[in-house]
Amino acid sequence: MSEQLNGFIDTITTQQLQVHSVRILQHGRLLDEWHQNTDYRRVQHSVSKSFTCMAVGLAVQEGLIHLDARLGDYFPYDQLQSSSSQLPSPREITLRDLLRMSSGHDSPPLWADERASLQEKDWAKHYMSLSLDRMPGTHFTYSSGDTFMISAMLQAAIGQTVKDYLIPRLFEPLGMHEIEWETSPLGVTLGCAGLWLTNEELSRFGQFILQEGLWNHQQLVPAEWIRAATRKQIDTSGNGNGDWGQGYGYQFWMCTHGAYRADGAYGQFCIMLPSKHAVISINSQEENMQGILDAVWAQILPILN
Repeated sequence: MSEQLNGFIDTITTQQLQVHSVRILQHGRLLDEWHQNTDYRRVQHSVSKSFTCMAVGLAVQEGLIHLDARLGDYFPYDQLQSSSSQLPSPREITLRDLLRMSSGHDSPPLWADERASLQEKDWAKHYMSLSLDRMPGTHFTYSSGDTFMISAMLQAAIGQTVKDYLIPRLFEPLGMHEIEWETSPLGVTLGCAGLWLTNEELSRFGQFILQEGLWNHQQLVPAEWIRAATRKQIDTSGNGNGDWGQGYGYQFWMCTHGAYRADGAYGQFCIMLPSKHAVISINSQEENMQGILDAVWAQILPILN
């Protein structure tokens, strides 16, 4: 354990926060790291969403899809009628709405427990059968189902899974091989979850994002897309004043301290701090996620010059 991380480790130990691994890059170089055991691949939960976002940016660049594309363009299922004649069908939800988590549902479809018990194997068909509660694009409701539908839309548009699409375009250039990413019963990359990475690999992704898609002198993803994805696209102030109330981009959360992050359940974090030219990646198994972020701001932020 390095002295620079003593304060952070003391804090998480005192507060009994179950952090497995933390890694800090600054100016593209390793500043410090700590691992409870070894740094092996763990499921990254909703950090996976930020990787799916990269596939969208590439597909837009290649002219395979656009942000105003509608679900109805790709999924011509018969849907249930909305409870209000003033609300549209799910067919009208756009890719932009899905990216911003503003699809119009009060109860987000396809949560993990629902996915596990769902009898319908075609999850897109199930999603399309659900009536909307409000107009799409107007209100933020965090929804893993929205990200699954991004993955399903992309697969329909590009003719291959998001995982396979990203292997030569992102994973292999970043030096990430033999990628595991869970799928739906019909073989659609989950998109919203299920990607397995080490914390070192996660920090590599963070450095790539901080560099606005540039890696080894190659622009892997358009810088304009990275900038759009990592700036506030919709308000989340209903989530309070902490790190979940700072706004949401395209599958990235805004943070306090001028930062933004990829964020997964139980404390998977990839935090980018542009003002400090720094990346902080964390893998955990902890429900008190704000407690981990509070420890980052109190104990790691001050050591960044």
